[in-house]
Amino acid sequence: MLPANRPASQRALRLNPVLSAGPPAARVIRLQRSALAGFRHHEAPQLWPALARRTPLTLEREADNPHDANAVALRWRGRKLGYLPRGENLMAARLLDRQRQLCARIERLDPNAEHNARIGIEVILC
Repeated sequence: MLPANRPASQRALRLNPVLSAGPPAARVIRLQRSALAGFRHHEAPQLWPALARRTPLTLEREADNPHDANAVALRWRGRKLGYLPRGENLMAARLLDRQRQLCARIERLDPNAEHNARIGIEVILC
């Protein structure tokens, strides 16, 4: 036990290990989980052997996309794998338009799934 003549803040830190543990670990704020759209139409099939779970991806806003005004492409090492699905891309598109940092990573790889369900993506607020 600490002597009573120590400042109360030091006594509290000594007695409460949660307070003295230092800064909390960085938290991951997951914004969404989706399946990669457009698997067959981009480079995902050719890159499949090199992909792995937790592989980081970049998100690229394509505001001028003629098929979807909210298009968000997913890239790995500069090569386009596909897109966030049209019905699930609005939040990511708006955040990217506001210059927010978003990260993505591969959450799931399933070679036996339908084409647009083979790669599961996780979008994270960086």
